[in-house]
Amino acid sequence: MTPATGSGGTPKKKLIEVALPLEEINKQSAREKSIRHGHPSTLHLWWARRPLAACRAVLFAQLVDDPSSRPEEFPTEEDQILERKRLFNIIERLVDWDNINDKALYREAYEEILKSCDGNPPPILDPFAGGGSIPLEAQRLGLEAHASDLNPVPVLINKALIEVPPKWAGQPPVFPGAADSRVTKEWPGATGLAEDVRRYGKWMRDEAEKRIGHLYPKAKLEDGTEANVIAWIWARTVTCPNPACGGTMPLVKSFWLGKKKGKERYIEPIVEGKRVRFEIRGPKGQPKDGTVNRTGAVCLICDDTPVPLSYIRAEGKAGRVGAQLMAIAAEGPRMRYYLTPTEEHERAARVPRPDDVPDGELPDQALGFRVQGYGLTQWTDLFTDRQLVALVTFSDLVAEARGKVLKDALAANIDAGEILAKNGIGAKAYADAVAAYLTLAVSRLAASLTSTTTWNPAPSKEGVTGTFRSHTLPMAWDFGEANAFLVGQPSDMRTSAEWVSRCIESLPLGSGEALQASAASREYKGTLVSTDPPYYDNVGYADLSDFFYIWLRRSLGIVLPDLFGTLLTPKADELVADPFRRGGVDRANTFFEEGFQQVFSKIRHGSPENIPITVFYAFKQSEADVGGEASTGWETLLEGMIQSGWAITATWPIRTERGGRMRDLGSNALASSVVLACRPRSENAPMTDRRGLINTLKAELPFALQGLQQGGIAPVDLAQAAIGPGMAVFSRYGRVTEPDGSRMRVRAALVLINQILGEVLSEQQNEFDSDTRFCVNWFERHGFDEGKFGEAETLSKAMNTSVAGLDRAGVLKARAGIVQLFGPGELPEVYNPLADDRISVWEVVIHLAKRLDEQGIEAAGQLMAAAKPRVDLDTAKELAYLLFSICEKRNWAKTALLFNALGSSWMEIEKASRTASPISSAQGMFDFSEDED
Repeated sequence: MTPATGSGGTPKKKLIEVALPLEEINKQSAREKSIRHGHPSTLHLWWARRPLAACRAVLFAQLVDDPSSRPEEFPTEEDQILERKRLFNIIERLVDWDNINDKALYREAYEEILKSCDGNPPPILDPFAGGGSIPLEAQRLGLEAHASDLNPVPVLINKALIEVPPKWAGQPPVFPGAADSRVTKEWPGATGLAEDVRRYGKWMRDEAEKRIGHLYPKAKLEDGTEANVIAWIWARTVTCPNPACGGTMPLVKSFWLGKKKGKERYIEPIVEGKRVRFEIRGPKGQPKDGTVNRTGAVCLICDDTPVPLSYIRAEGKAGRVGAQLMAIAAEGPRMRYYLTPTEEHERAARVPRPDDVPDGELPDQALGFRVQGYGLTQWTDLFTDRQLVALVTFSDLVAEARGKVLKDALAANIDAGEILAKNGIGAKAYADAVAAYLTLAVSRLAASLTSTTTWNPAPSKEGVTGTFRSHTLPMAWDFGEANAFLVGQPSDMRTSAEWVSRCIESLPLGSGEALQASAASREYKGTLVSTDPPYYDNVGYADLSDFFYIWLRRSLGIVLPDLFGTLLTPKADELVADPFRRGGVDRANTFFEEGFQQVFSKIRHGSPENIPITVFYAFKQSEADVGGEASTGWETLLEGMIQSGWAITATWPIRTERGGRMRDLGSNALASSVVLACRPRSENAPMTDRRGLINTLKAELPFALQGLQQGGIAPVDLAQAAIGPGMAVFSRYGRVTEPDGSRMRVRAALVLINQILGEVLSEQQNEFDSDTRFCVNWFERHGFDEGKFGEAETLSKAMNTSVAGLDRAGVLKARAGIVQLFGPGELPEVYNPLADDRISVWEVVIHLAKRLDEQGIEAAGQLMAAAKPRVDLDTAKELAYLLFSICEKRNWAKTALLFNALGSSWMEIEKASRTASPISSAQGMFDFSEDED
């Protein structure tokens, strides 16, 4: 690939190194959490996936030139701003899920990439591919995608996303009669493959019901009718250690069944001799407290006798923990029926444990694991015997379905060819591929069919939770055993296959490859890396994924023997700081840090110098010291990248939560993730000292900050984004020395960057008018609270204004020796900047914040249009950012949110102002707060 360079032979800056439409990327990344049908994350669970919208935007901006790098096309700053807005528009459309199938849009984006890569974009490689977001989005953008991971589970997921579907693009399904089910007889993309997964998945479900459906009886209602059972709700039990009791005590965290208003239901435990029976109560009344918590349990039979957890652990390890049915949850019209246990339903659950369950021991200790202490030492101990029968049945049916697919494919005149493991594309490979997707569907079932799933009584939930509610494997005392044959539920095979099918239908088809390999063993020459590496001990991927691996291996061991040839997933080379595996926290951290540097040093020597790599970071460990709160993982990542020979050219916060939580500006608090753009640092990079670094930061940060503000970045994200240009300065040097001669660490550099950022924001006050400078200074001291008149008078003289004049201007009130700025809520509803005889930037910004908060974008746009002839709007925007910064430092969260919203929405308000109705100086501003006919 021909290097793309700017004037003087220096590499051209890419868009990601200058600006991003971050607010829209963040909005769409957050929106993805509510999108289910067809979303690739529904193919199979994987932990800590990055949002597809963010990956798509980052890849595009990583490859496309910033307009400032093309002065021959965009000679002026105004030209560059306009071109940047055009590129922003492409990104904003790309990240919108509503456009996920817009092929014309992807062609447009690909053409932009070609222009910036001399017609030959590099292949994209993610060596820590995980759930596959980055390779998939590279493929969606028309790029050659390469994924690798040490763990077989994510390798299979990536193969299913980017490698397998293109092999059978446009091929109709082979299930008998399915190919004729469409009027057009056309099966574009991978829809034929998806339809076969759907059809054979339904066949598996129906066949399983014939064999074991009797194990899942219907519930008999009071009126004699029957209802489908949603779940059987069980309590684990132990024998009370009190010698005078010796009863069977239930271990229950909560007796609630449903909390929907007016339809509340709960379990009432009733002691009868040495046992407890259960009845359903509600809607009136309240349930008893649970009998077990983190400190211990109580026995209901002998008057709440306390029982330590140590006793329960010992009983579990001795195999003496049982289970007792507490309630049956059944389907009803727009509600749940809750029924008391019956002998029929308890008897249906008492089945022999299958002989051929998959092998696999849980680790003695692992990150986030709690169950081993209670005697659950084999992976199959996490399942009831009935659940094991169901999963073994479905797992066996995969092999039968594979045989049927092969027979049907041959009958459809598809050549036999080679198997999938040998990269075949004929009938044998197709049967293997369908079997792989059906196995993923069975593996999805496993997460809903365990004895660690709980019953959630919340009104919007009221059902069985999944096993993995977080990145851990906690103990569950009372658990919900889901019905394996209830269509529409995650525990149903037909439903699971449907989810997998919808995912396949939505996949882009292009050039893709997924390999099993450690990141340290990969070759990187000729590829461009975009990756989401592991973060210390944040997720114990290998140990957690063994839960799925044992079932995947059972069905696919003969289909993909190289991938599923080991008993459990590889652990020794996994790049995770696992203290249990490494013999302590310090050794684990050293292992991770050395491995991280090794990988990124190797990437550095194979990476193209003309395009930056991108690295997602989402670790949130923090520590407090005299320097304030800081993320040690974040600092170590930066330190590791720099020590590996990288210069960091940008840092962008990606938020997938919409809560607007405020953090201290000086803490470099992380968003949901941060994206770094990095380039190889020259071997001959210069050195400097602390004073030289400070001077360079002071010279470059103001321009970078102005560019970030012009790019519409939200004030809440400004501090994190400003670290990018700050670290670009720090990391361009081979060494920065402290006054004592030692090498400056990243933490010290971050402190300097934050200090200078604060200075730059404060220095912007020099552009403000006198009234605004007074208001800003007073606001820093008092916010919108009261202060003394004498203090205000002294400050006003220093600012060349007067308290009386500010009072007449309507920005504050001075009464009885007290001065107080008017907050947005105290300002008049009607305000016309054209009629204001003493206008200030302060007054306009406070009114804009009020109007945006109370009446929205259009109303704020009309106000901005009226203010434009009277004040400089760029200065007004700078004030909005400064006010947010002040609020965040002072922990004024509510007011900070107000100014963050104003800064975030500035570009939209400007757009609205260009079409706003003009008003005259004689008019009052139109009041949007009242409805108009």
